[in-house]
Amino acid sequence: MVWRVIDPGTEPAGSATDLAHPDAVLFDLDGTLIDSRAAFVHAMNHALEAVGLSPRTAAELHGYLGPPIHETLTEHMRVPDELVEAIVAGYREHYAAHGAAETTVYPGIAELLKRLHGRTRLAVATSKPEPTAAQMLHELGLDAFFETICGPRLEATSEPKAATVGRTLKTLTQRAAVRRAVMVGDRLYDVIGAREHGLPTIGVLWGVGSEAELRAAGAAALVASPGALPALLGL
Repeated sequence: MVWRVIDPGTEPAGSATDLAHPDAVLFDLDGTLIDSRAAFVHAMNHALEAVGLSPRTAAELHGYLGPPIHETLTEHMRVPDELVEAIVAGYREHYAAHGAAETTVYPGIAELLKRLHGRTRLAVATSKPEPTAAQMLHELGLDAFFETICGPRLEATSEPKAATVGRTLKTLTQRAAVRRAVMVGDRLYDVIGAREHGLPTIGVLWGVGSEAELRAAGAAALVASPGALPALLGL
């Protein structure tokens, strides 16, 4: 595999033929479209302290952005099983009240979506609960760009990214066939989940995941800024 870290002007449009001219682009949400690190840290530490656990550092918690919250708590943070549901409830309550105010859209994302909108079909495939993701995108003024926003049900305790990607593709296909789709994300979960459906992934380097993580997972290409995506997609 030939690795490319691409920024505007460094590679001519359409030169990455394996990624060019998709009829659908699926975007991850956290770490790809929006910077929700502060909201995640504040909500998680609020919930941990509410059940008597010590807060975690921002640096530690940033590494847990990506998987569904139940998986984060049980498999990565190793919190006691009997406290998981209380932490989830506390986290979601705090996030609902403060999340949008503590979340920003990454520079260049709004311009990117305006450029792509109408040229290809756009969707969101996120591990954030679907109602939360839809509300967040609405509050940040991005929801109108997307044909569908897919995430786990609020009551789901676990959903692999591959399942979310599959449901996103199924929803799109119900309206019109999807013959060539590309995933855009910042974590290994995006790459692995998309690959199960035969989709290549463009890894973004402004989110939580590192270049090394994305390369090891098998991303087809890496981009250093949103402005590099249209040329890479041939759009």
